[in-house]
Amino acid sequence: MSSAKCEVRSADGKATTAGMAASSSSSCSSSIVLRVQDYDLAATLDSGQVFRWQKQNGSWVGVVRKYWVRLTQTRDGIQAETAAPVKNWGWLREFLQTEVDLATVLKTFPDDAPMGAAVTACHGLRVLRQNPWECLASFILSSTKQIVQIQQIISLLCERFGERLAPRPSISTDCDYSFPTPEIIAGATEADLRACKMGFRAPHLLAVARQIADRKFDLDRPRRLPLAEARTELMKLPGVGGKIADCVLLFAYGFDAAFPVDVWVERALRQLYFPRRRVTSKRLRRFAATHFGPHAGYAQQYLFHYMRTKMK
Repeated sequence: MSSAKCEVRSADGKATTAGMAASSSSSCSSSIVLRVQDYDLAATLDSGQVFRWQKQNGSWVGVVRKYWVRLTQTRDGIQAETAAPVKNWGWLREFLQTEVDLATVLKTFPDDAPMGAAVTACHGLRVLRQNPWECLASFILSSTKQIVQIQQIISLLCERFGERLAPRPSISTDCDYSFPTPEIIAGATEADLRACKMGFRAPHLLAVARQIADRKFDLDRPRRLPLAEARTELMKLPGVGGKIADCVLLFAYGFDAAFPVDVWVERALRQLYFPRRRVTSKRLRRFAATHFGPHAGYAQQYLFHYMRTKMK
């Protein structure tokens, strides 16, 4: 390994130079400390919003856009390192939502015992802002699967159809590929996709990718619509029901009022809010739509993570 001078971003964002171990492609890395309070990085990246982040030696490694990224919780915030030079870190701040005033969001939650317990147990959990296509495709692939299985499917999909990152990280990682574009997926066959162990989800993903690649579906349109209309628009796509649509609206388009209801959330609502009572799924959804306020999706994520990790 040869030595190279690389631009590194300090905690205040000013450019400095430092001797870094260069990769075989003579690339250099960049780093920055994103100053943020009340941010639980582990809870955020391991709360079922994203599926390409892995814990490694006390840090988290993953891919955002076409950047390999390593994130480490620090006393001052989050240290971010990339395998390539970076001048503007706005894309990472947007993804991590470090500019969100979490205290203001939490004040909108209902003042009840279940919500209070979830916030206490998961304090610092944030809702990320993802690329709409990657988020949509990921949740289509999530149907009836556990998180570890979703991670395996997406890893295979990226390895077989994604673009190899350049430069590659100098440490061992499974995150060496970008998420494949709709155009790349549209050119695959159903058999190609089934080889990634996605089963019945393969024709759904292929059909959606082809609609987007052929410009029959505009990925930017939902963000310009009211919540209910945006949900209806997404549900026109093959394999996209209400739960998947709400996940994409919340995690990609920033509709904080979207409230995805899956098995874990329904279980949380029943156990925490309707103990020893029989309520229908429809009644639970009506309750969720009115009880949790303008940031209901944030509240949902706290309940989901609380139920999955603390209430087993």
